[in-house]
Amino acid sequence: MREYGRMSDPRQSAGPAIPGVVWVLAAAALTACAPKPLVEYTTDVPPLILTTTGQAGIEDQRARFREIFCAVDADHGAELPDYRPCEEALVRLADEPPPTGRPVYLGPARSKLHLVGVPGYSWSCIEDWANIEDEIDPHIASLGFGITHIRVSGFSSTENNAREIRDQLVADPDLPDGRSLVFVGHSKGVVDILEAVVSYPEVAERTAAVVSVAGAVGGSVLADDPPKLLVDMFEGVVSDENCERGDGLALESLRPASRRAWLSENELPEGVRYFSLVALPDRQHVSTLLLPSYDVLSQVDPRNDGQLLFYDQVIPRGGLMGYLKADHWAVAAALGRNRSWVMSIFAEKNPFPREVLMEAIVRHVEEQILLSE
Repeated sequence: MREYGRMSDPRQSAGPAIPGVVWVLAAAALTACAPKPLVEYTTDVPPLILTTTGQAGIEDQRARFREIFCAVDADHGAELPDYRPCEEALVRLADEPPPTGRPVYLGPARSKLHLVGVPGYSWSCIEDWANIEDEIDPHIASLGFGITHIRVSGFSSTENNAREIRDQLVADPDLPDGRSLVFVGHSKGVVDILEAVVSYPEVAERTAAVVSVAGAVGGSVLADDPPKLLVDMFEGVVSDENCERGDGLALESLRPASRRAWLSENELPEGVRYFSLVALPDRQHVSTLLLPSYDVLSQVDPRNDGQLLFYDQVIPRGGLMGYLKADHWAVAAALGRNRSWVMSIFAEKNPFPREVLMEAIVRHVEEQILLSE
């Protein structure tokens, strides 16, 4: 009969005592079940450092861009869709310089700049219901600037899309000659543009500036091992007969190792100006559809927009215009304006003053170019 409360005799143990080294090995075995790291260990990368924008040779233009954005917003932002007070649209990091105090010009265009929009990953398959042209184009045209959108393959490599940019640029008789084009790229669209200006001199010589808006300059950690939700969602999209898969190498082009290797091996043309706007929302400003990927990226850094880490959105040796309190999709497309109940539920944080943003971008770029002449 078993006696409760009595210590057992170790000499009567069912098996031999377990040496300490065995416990160490058992603990090591348990760690094999740890989650796979988001950033894989690899030696297939150039030497890298994480430093401040100033030390990286990036010009801090945040104070001036804030003045321009806020002036546009105060003057007529309330008359445009998705109005948001200036301080609620821009994120102020601790080291942002003080205002310049210079007046902001809000008159008609003073130059012949022509905006050329290039969208990001999968855009060619959702553009019919996003309708970015309907919201942005009339406003920019009313200021006296030209605007065009180039359609690239949503699931193809940067090499493929750079060629598409070049071909459409050459074939369009309505685009102005000379160095007057301002490419505005979102997400993967930025790296497609950078590939085009590096690979094709006929593109670079007509380009005044490249603007990155939540651009995948340094790639996305998500491209190394895409979340199943993202894969399933876009697999459903590409099943549409009107959506072309292209060469299918878009995610390969977006891998951080691919982008960093490309940046280390390619010199950006000096005759072109480069500008960056970073999407940097807190979690409360991320739509439901992007929350899973936001949380995944937060394992590396919570300062992300649901698709990209905030430090991977800046073009080297360019101008940093500022940080936007909006997620990756909110800065680019009015998903919530199509009155779809699906979007109202899953893209509920999408409203953002994109007309004000685009006007502030073109006015800032125009001012920077005029000041340098």
